[in-house]
Amino acid sequence: MGARTSFCYPPPMKSALEIAMERFGGAQPSPKLTDEQKNKIHELNNLYQARMAERETFLASRIKAAAAEGNEKEVGELELQLRRDMANFREELEAKKKKIWDGA
Repeated sequence: MGARTSFCYPPPMKSALEIAMERFGGAQPSPKLTDEQKNKIHELNNLYQARMAERETFLASRIKAAAAEGNEKEVGELELQLRRDMANFREELEAKKKKIWDGA
């Protein structure tokens, strides 16, 4: 007699993770960073955190002064500038971090 195979009907359900892994071709292992790369990323985070805080402090004082004068238009413009500056800093930071990750 031949070997018996067992069949399960219906087949067992797959988890959402298993389905996603099949759909996207499995897990791509993330590259390992060296200590030097980790330090560079840490330094970049600190640098941009400081730049963002400095810019926020500067513009916050200008916003406060414009609000005290009742200049709502300038307040709006300065708040918009602050949001743009913060977004630009985040984009620059992420681009620089991506270069480090791509070199890993």
